[in-house]
Amino acid sequence: MNTPTLIASLIFAFVLVVLIGLVIRLMVRGWRHRGQLQQALIGTLPTVPDSVGAPIVATTRGQYLGCTLAPRWNDRVVVGDLGYRSNALLTRYPEGIMVQRSGAQPIWIPQDAVIAVRTERGIVGRTIPSVPARPYNGVLAIRWRLPAGTEIDTGFRADDRVEHARWLEEDQ
Repeated sequence: MNTPTLIASLIFAFVLVVLIGLVIRLMVRGWRHRGQLQQALIGTLPTVPDSVGAPIVATTRGQYLGCTLAPRWNDRVVVGDLGYRSNALLTRYPEGIMVQRSGAQPIWIPQDAVIAVRTERGIVGRTIPSVPARPYNGVLAIRWRLPAGTEIDTGFRADDRVEHARWLEEDQ
């Protein structure tokens, strides 16, 4: 490789690294700005109660997919740590629903705030196709009302999608 070609390659690589860094910075800035805009809509989340009764629906192991502003299934809530996917345990009690996420604060959904529990094909940019042998849809969506009055959907995908049926039976 001759010297002019090497210099041109280094300049091109430098410009490319700067452009990639700029795009990443703009994405982070947009994420933070979106969080500031949503802060007034979301407000404070309900606190986890000190004690709850025996579980109505046993703990379901799976993945927390995030929350969206209802009814727009692709409008992700980014306030706090609500926008990050993580492994989770979902349990229903007489007083409400507990989403225990690894690496994040638990989410408590009071029973009187639950509007509907249903299955969906997707939520927050995550679409999970149904399998003909198991006709259950891929995402368990819990619609609930925050203390601020905003309705959101919380998405959860069980490790075994057959377990979604237990959640639907209990809601009826």
